[in-house]
Parts: sequence; C-alpha cells; structure tokens
Amino acid sequence: MKIVKTIICVLFGLMFINAGLNKFFNYMPTPKLSQEQLDVFGAFMKITWLMPLVGTIEVLGGLLFAIPKTRALGALVILPVMVGILVHSMTMDHSALAMVSVLALINLWMIADNWNKYKPMVA
Repeated sequence: MKIVKTIICVLFGLMFINAGLNKFFNYMPTPKLSQEQLDVFGAFMKITWLMPLVGTIEVLGGLLFAIPKTRALGALVILPVMVGILVHSMTMDHSALAMVSVLALINLWMIADNWNKYKPMVA
C-alpha cells in the first residue's frame, strides 16, 4: 500500500508542477473557453502578480507533495489552490469535475494521513 500511495503522490505532485510551469512558459494548448470564462481569465490577467504567484505555489507545493518527507507541508500548500480549482470546476467548467474531485480527495487523504503532524498547530 505504501508504494501505491507514493506513486499516487508523485503523480499528483507532477501534475501540479506541470500546471505551475505552464503558467510561466505557456507550453500547453489552451482549451476552447466560453465568453464568461474568457472574462474571468481576462480579469485574472489584469492582476499581473496573480498567475506567477499561483504558478510558484503549484510548483513548490507539487515538489513538496511528491517527496514523502515533506508531503504533509505540500498538502497544506496545495490546499488553497485545490479549493480554487474545485470551485471553478463546480461553477464554470464541469468538464473536468470528475478529475478535479479525485485530485481533491487525494489532497484530503494526505491531510488526513498526516493529521498527527498538524496537531501541534491547532492545539
């Protein structure tokens, strides 16, 4: 079971590293977007520091998540981005909701799996 968890976490981390790097190098094709989605992303692009910040968090969180020793920290770093992706998928783009839900569950699984490490922060 430990090897399965490690493989899942490395793949999860690589997905976020890839998404973060794409925000800097723009190498993945952009899917066709509705006008409402274009308006939202246009607003995000007006905030010039937002996408580099999200990209940096995705790369850093993905790296931390992929490494077993830092996975507990990576799960917390990725959590706000994961919530944003999940809310976006639930409200604007339902096409990826199944995959995003699985990713959110993996993130929550790692948070639950490492709960003892978080206890000193909330006690």
